[in-house]
Amino acid sequence: MNNKRTKILLVIVSLLLVCTLTAQAVYWIGPKKTASTVAEPETTAAVTEEPADAPEEKEEPAEPSGSAYSLSHEGCTLDQVVVLSRHNIRSPLSGGGSLLGTVTPHEWFAWSSGPSELSLRGGVLETLMGQYFRKWMEAEELFPENYHPEDGEVRVYANSKQRTIATAEYFTAGLLPTANLPVEYHVEFDAMDPVFTPQLTFVSPAYCADAEAQIREMFGDTVAGLADNYELLADVIDLEESEAWKNGDVTPLVTDDLTLKLELNAEPGMSGSLKTACSVSDALVLQYYEEADAARAAFGHTMSDEDWKTVSEIKDVYGDVLFTAPLIAPNVAHPLLREIAAEMQQEGRVFTFLCGHDSNLGSVLASLGVTEYDLPETVEKTPIGCKLVFSRWLAEDGSAFWSVDLVYQSTAQLRGLSMLDLAHPPVVFPVVIPGLARTEDGLYAEDALTARLDEAIAAYDTIVADYAMDAAA
Repeated sequence: MNNKRTKILLVIVSLLLVCTLTAQAVYWIGPKKTASTVAEPETTAAVTEEPADAPEEKEEPAEPSGSAYSLSHEGCTLDQVVVLSRHNIRSPLSGGGSLLGTVTPHEWFAWSSGPSELSLRGGVLETLMGQYFRKWMEAEELFPENYHPEDGEVRVYANSKQRTIATAEYFTAGLLPTANLPVEYHVEFDAMDPVFTPQLTFVSPAYCADAEAQIREMFGDTVAGLADNYELLADVIDLEESEAWKNGDVTPLVTDDLTLKLELNAEPGMSGSLKTACSVSDALVLQYYEEADAARAAFGHTMSDEDWKTVSEIKDVYGDVLFTAPLIAPNVAHPLLREIAAEMQQEGRVFTFLCGHDSNLGSVLASLGVTEYDLPETVEKTPIGCKLVFSRWLAEDGSAFWSVDLVYQSTAQLRGLSMLDLAHPPVVFPVVIPGLARTEDGLYAEDALTARLDEAIAAYDTIVADYAMDAAA
């Protein structure tokens, strides 16, 4: 009897065990499939989805856009890379005791760093970007695995501000994690290096008058069209409920009070509503990157991607006005253009990383003739952490070409701290330089790109020559 009961119990236990294992198998198989298609739609869609109007592979990329494009070029060998980078996420340039702290009744995000310094999130994001570049260059066999460069093969040079040095350090930690590579900076810590300072090193009365006239002709209508942007910004921060509004420190934002300031050995400057609104726009966009709760980032308001672009446009226009006019860009970008050209021609150099600011990228691109572009998957014109990448490629016959691309983390990747790898890259946007022919794969002949760089550098000398008599007088 006892044996019968034992057998019956064993059968029952066996059946229960089979049922349990079957249920677990169904559970683990089912959710895993769901997770791979549902848990990552934001990142995966941003990376792998083909834009509706994307050209077929190998066709002329007349209007390339989006992360469907790659930094690689099939059939060519990667020979050298030069990167000009904007620093990654920082805290606002001014602290809570400034006008920024009183311009809204709401509390700003509790930043992990002091005013203007790289945030903890910015450091993590930059490390991820460095790791991506490492994996890409290893795949292209420019870097061996665990690369320890010989003297002069790799250079990392940053402006001497905390946020740029820190960005370069984090990028290098991801790029060459075991190489202990030093980051160069050439002036006193937290000062501005003249190579990265977008300052006017030549002015004259006639030059300043012509430059201001050119700026107003180019951007007057754009500034005049910011009324809706200002209205949205004021609504988001609840400006009229703020201390600054009530005590008169801030008055209504208007589009006709722009005053420009162009002085020797100083960055182009301005006063008026655009400057005030730029400070708030900058802080709000940075808060959006840092704050996981989108509504909280907008002080309780519901904002679409287009709304965030509208807010960001304010600071984008501010940068365009100050740094991208044809008479201004070659002046403020001259030292950096020379640095880039020298790195591209440096014997034995494999990789260069120059870390500066959005004004550096804007003025360098403008000097090359690139002013109008619409980047996908971002709310900014020059996204935080964005890299202007010059990569040199050798064809099978030995001829040299360059690819010029903007590489940046999408808004979703910035907010989500998304891992980057070759299957999940950052956004790659090929830069179209007006007047320069490209191959079917989007490459520029080396002599053509070098000539354009030389023209941009020489433009400074032309400005000096054209206005020399006026300056002497």
